[in-house]
Amino acid sequence: MIRILSDFAYGDGPTRTCFWGPSTVSAPKPQGDQHVQVAVIGAGYTGLSAALHLAQQGADITVLEAQSPGWGASGRNGGFCCLGGTALTGGQIRKRVGKDGLRHWRQTEVAAINTVRTLLSRHKIQADTHSDGETILAHSARAMRALRAERGELETEYGVSTTLHEAEELPQLGMRGAYHGALTLQHGFGLNPRKYADGLARAAMTAGARIFANSPVRHVTRQNGSFTLTTPTARIRADKVIFATNGYSSEDVPPWMRARFLPLQSNVLVTRVLTPEEIATGWSSAQMAYTHQTLLHYFRLMPNGQFLFGMRGGLFTGPQSFAALQRRTRQQFQRAFPFWRHVETPYSWNGALAFASDLSPYAGPIPEMPDAFTAFAYHGNGVAMATHTGAILARLALGQDAGDHYPQLMQNLPKRFPLGRYRRLLMAPAYVAAALSGR
Repeated sequence: MIRILSDFAYGDGPTRTCFWGPSTVSAPKPQGDQHVQVAVIGAGYTGLSAALHLAQQGADITVLEAQSPGWGASGRNGGFCCLGGTALTGGQIRKRVGKDGLRHWRQTEVAAINTVRTLLSRHKIQADTHSDGETILAHSARAMRALRAERGELETEYGVSTTLHEAEELPQLGMRGAYHGALTLQHGFGLNPRKYADGLARAAMTAGARIFANSPVRHVTRQNGSFTLTTPTARIRADKVIFATNGYSSEDVPPWMRARFLPLQSNVLVTRVLTPEEIATGWSSAQMAYTHQTLLHYFRLMPNGQFLFGMRGGLFTGPQSFAALQRRTRQQFQRAFPFWRHVETPYSWNGALAFASDLSPYAGPIPEMPDAFTAFAYHGNGVAMATHTGAILARLALGQDAGDHYPQLMQNLPKRFPLGRYRRLLMAPAYVAAALSGR
């Protein structure tokens, strides 16, 4: 496999002090030669959702994961099941796919959240859910003006009412910090991403799917109408294949993926358990929240009294770069919440999310590979959208209609980024500009 991040990014280094911990799902390695109807590569939200929905329809399913279930972004994200999936504005989406296309996309964002909610309920997955929607915080006066201007558009596009909070109201809502106001949308909730991923894996196995861990797929070839997937311990022949590796994809499995995704980093820390006094005099809201800026901060007070704080950024992925990002994340946490400067943050980790060149997710067939499908590029909002696209891929793999929530925006084939394996350098000017402008 050809990968563009450092070897460190694909090892245990970035997750040694991850609060969520490793997977609790026991999955063996495959052995020998096997034949299945559908092989799914990747056991994150996309792959597990696809496997679950396929198995529920009686399909013969095998999931092959290079590490352990949920090892990638699915087991190390901030736990925001929320709106999103694209980095485009409403106006940009409307220009690309029209008014009806924008409406369809917004409906799909809401449907994706409901997909997760339904799976949690139907399979009795206890994932420590909380929050009544999500709150966008204005980190500057300019950001607050932007929220006021965007409010009407958001209400029209999503068909819901929002709540605007002035700066003086925030302390009464338990949202203390140097913020100039906020806007709350009544969609989404927070959850424990590890418990959710493990719950999906168990539900898929209960439905009949086989999940194999520590089984990287080194090669995929197609001959005589079927695929052969080669792992270190097995050869799997499959009628159809779903590639579900997102930000941890390789450049050559399949070759079509080369340069079509841009892995970016997100960095997270979690505090120790806060005392009741620390919570009362700090951030006490159960709302999940994020700031209105390019290099956004996202955070939430979890049900157990620990606080999660995350931020985007970082071009390099080696040990020294990781340590520097840990320090920077801690500095940003202290700057945002100075009343908790004394609070220890024993948990700190990072992982890769994926962008596409057209800033929208893709879910559908791989043109160069008949009977092969993929979904990727959720732009940092994959809990809901990855789960949703997994269900779409399951239907497509079975030759069924994709369902009501398969908008044109996620059917357009993403083009390749320039610079090949060095394409992450394209983000350097954007990172510098965002940091200097504060946007």
